[in-house]
Amino acid sequence: MKFLKYTAYVLVLIGAINWGLIGLFGFNLVSTIFGDMTVMSRIIYSLVGVSALIVGLTMNQCETIVREEGCEFGKCNL
Repeated sequence: MKFLKYTAYVLVLIGAINWGLIGLFGFNLVSTIFGDMTVMSRIIYSLVGVSALIVGLTMNQCETIVREEGCEFGKCNL
């Protein structure tokens, strides 16, 4: 499960950077590398979308909770 979460986080980060580049500079990194709506670019977009769903659905789930002194809720370790 850790591998899936970390992979999803990385793909969401890549997608966020790509959207930032589009918004700020009008530059689409994915279509520049893989072509405009080619099969590969569609796979990349699909993986980023599925990763966003995984991150969204699992962001409040902790695998382990470490309690610290003075910390009421503890902190979540991935």
